Amino acid sequence: MIPIIVIVGPTAVGKSAAAMNLALLFDTEIISADSMQIYKGLDIGTAKPSGENLRKVRHHMISIIEPDVRFSTGEFVKQARPVIEDLNSKGRIPIIVGGTGLYIRALADGLCEAPRADWNIRKSLYNEEEVHGKGHLHNRLSAIDPVSAGKIKQNDTVRIVRALEVYESTGIPLSEIQKGHGFSERSYDMFIAGLTMDRKKLYKKVEERVDGMVEQGLEYEVRRLMDRGGDSLPAMQGLGYKQFAGYIKGEYSLEEAVRLLKRDTKRYAKRQLTWFRRDERIRWYSVRDDMSHMEEIRLNTVKFFERSGP
Repeated sequence: MIPIIVIVGPTAVGKSAAAMNLALLFDTEIISADSMQIYKGLDIGTAKPSGENLRKVRHHMISIIEPDVRFSTGEFVKQARPVIEDLNSKGRIPIIVGGTGLYIRALADGLCEAPRADWNIRKSLYNEEEVHGKGHLHNRLSAIDPVSAGKIKQNDTVRIVRALEVYESTGIPLSEIQKGHGFSERSYDMFIAGLTMDRKKLYKKVEERVDGMVEQGLEYEVRRLMDRGGDSLPAMQGLGYKQFAGYIKGEYSLEEAVRLLKRDTKRYAKRQLTWFRRDERIRWYSVRDDMSHMEEIRLNTVKFFERSGP
């Protein structure tokens, strides 16, 4: 199997810095597993690597599509795999870094062969929710696929719609398709390092990051995107963009937009931790200011591949 180093963890914990450290140490390249950094023009709000870091280490899967293009997990896997294989052929260990857990899981375990997105069905379902209100689609899902409904919260409209879409396209509950797959297509030998820190310290870093984004011109970045297609662009659904879109449309003040962004980013960080904590393959490291955790990661990475090597 192809060896890979993976760095995961909540937003603002220091994943990019860790990946840069290892990439320079092992003379390799980085593959971003971030569902928003793939978009061109979304630089400040997605905390893309600096120009200096991009010059020092080659990064893949960053700024590859336009803001009006929808990008699936399957497309990520399709584009990431050739990069992984190319680096492996050169004797380099790819480093994957990001907080989009589904991207990591799909690479590690394979994709469930669910049907492609049907935008007509999807649009119809969203319209149905607008007419009947929150909770209606979840009730529908409970009736046809109680297993999936039990795993999806009532306010997670995106996943509810996807599960209903699969059923309407195939007549088969999504849970049955996933059960038949079993997520068994493992072709990579992954050392997965999870970064974590004290919750209060992490939330402080989130607030500092948001303040930095505002100072760097997040409002201008969002206005430029809205000029291209309003707030309906797929890229506008990301953290920072939807909160500032509300401010730009006059729905609330700048101060409220910043408050909402900080609140929602903290909630997102908590969800990321919950997702990653379920994966027993992840080795967790507490981030320290002196970066001493990186020495632990480096040593354990070397030991891992020495044990699992041919």
